[in-house]
Amino acid sequence: MRSWNFWFNNLIFASQHNPPRVVELIMLVLAIAMLVLSSFIPERPAYIVLGLSFVVGASISILIREQLAPSHQKIITQLTALLLLIVGIYGFADLITTL
Repeated sequence: MRSWNFWFNNLIFASQHNPPRVVELIMLVLAIAMLVLSSFIPERPAYIVLGLSFVVGASISILIREQLAPSHQKIITQLTALLLLIVGIYGFADLITTL
């Protein structure tokens, strides 16, 4: 129970001090969950569309946040977000061609 309380307190602390980063984290966690779920249920394309939407939205949000308020790891964060954006757009293109 203490570990859950520790993580919950850290989440509240992070959401108070940097809300956009917490929203991006939640979007990326949901994207991972949707993409894993879509691999188990391949006949339902809604999960992969939702997961890719979360990936594209979070990566665009990260890129905009880094332009407005750069962090100390600006280059690494931007490269990771750009890679996520490319993977998300490629996923959408692949999904469109297969449907």
